[in-house]
Amino acid sequence: MSALTICIVAVFVTGYLCIALESLTKVNKAAIALLMCVFCWTLLMIDPASYYPTIGEGLLHHISEVIEHHLGDAGGTLFFLMGAMTIVEIVDSNGGFNFVRDTMKTRSKRKLLWRVAFMTFFLSAILDNLTTSIVMIMVLRKLVQQREDRLIYAALVIIAANSGGAFSPIGDVTTIMLWIKGVITTQGVLTEIFIPSLVSMVIPAFILSLQLEGKFDKSQNLPTAQVCQFTKTQRDIIFWLGVGGLVFVPIFKTITHLPPFMGILLVLGVLWTTTEIFHHNTAEDDTMAKRVSDILSRIDLSTIMFFLGILMAVAVLQEIGVLTMLGESLNEAFSGNYYVINGIIGVLSSIVDNVPLVAGCMGMYPVAAEGPMAVDGIFWQLLAYCAGVGGSMLIIGSAAGVVVMGLEKITFGWYMKKITWIVFVGYLAGILTYWLERTLFF
Repeated sequence: MSALTICIVAVFVTGYLCIALESLTKVNKAAIALLMCVFCWTLLMIDPASYYPTIGEGLLHHISEVIEHHLGDAGGTLFFLMGAMTIVEIVDSNGGFNFVRDTMKTRSKRKLLWRVAFMTFFLSAILDNLTTSIVMIMVLRKLVQQREDRLIYAALVIIAANSGGAFSPIGDVTTIMLWIKGVITTQGVLTEIFIPSLVSMVIPAFILSLQLEGKFDKSQNLPTAQVCQFTKTQRDIIFWLGVGGLVFVPIFKTITHLPPFMGILLVLGVLWTTTEIFHHNTAEDDTMAKRVSDILSRIDLSTIMFFLGILMAVAVLQEIGVLTMLGESLNEAFSGNYYVINGIIGVLSSIVDNVPLVAGCMGMYPVAAEGPMAVDGIFWQLLAYCAGVGGSMLIIGSAAGVVVMGLEKITFGWYMKKITWIVFVGYLAGILTYWLERTLFF
């Protein structure tokens, strides 16, 4: 490893430490992430030829294209995130989630915790972990008014969403990648990853339930319903357009081959237009156009900037080959022990984006005709589980964690102190469960 590469890694690690110590430094994590991104790319430009030796003339133009490529990937993720948040906020502001709230309503704190856990777990397998997290946080805001309690529920949403996404071929970006690549099948992950994923959610939920006692006050848990000008039929239409539209996004991508954020923009446009039509008899000051504009202005841009900085900083590590080097080192150090290799990859996925990690593994490890590296083999199924569930260990380790952090203003330090060890226990229990499955049944 060259001195320049070591410097880039050192900047990345230092930036992560500053983000982790945000509560002590009092410096916004978004500012640190942006600085980390710019410093890493600037260091790469000191000697770019060492990283792109096969490119002679036009090297600077090539690097510009590389940056634009990564920026396009990050931008697509951010637009998807902003669009999904806006759609859910529109549905929520017009009473679309009232029936979901009424279904989950209970004065018992522990009963609510288990209802949240299982609803999030199964919804994330049908929708995706990011969309499900946004929906569940909006519902929790109506059910839990005390912030200390809501933070526990919010942490559980992250855990359950990532665990639920791991056993579904469409529940997480990494499982989608592996599924499209053909190294895992729908039947394989549903039959062999479901129980480990369930265990990785149930154990943390049980531990978190011990921190909740008693019942909610009626005034806290059952807030008065907001007055809404729309009829029940109109609210139902808004709900199904919003949530149904989110379900339609992957179908739209399959049909048109356009990026997912284009589908989100389509759903947002249809929903926006529909609500304006519903408001055509209202006063000008009460038009949905202004309401949606207000929702857009309330989007937490600091979280968006933080996500952008993290994704672009990780892109540098991908470009200089650090992630690939790391995978090769793991393979050499723990040759043949796929449980240890994937276990470490899962821990790493909470630190860096799991998408390039999984992409690197797909490039490093060829698909075999039989054995652990075959389709639905131990390696690929464990990779789907570990990359998905492992992202819950740190709040910035998954898209679900990042969006919940932005919505509920959860600090990195609080999550690492209170939640990380709980996730780790469930994570190891899931791996052990998978090992028992493979040993006894498969």
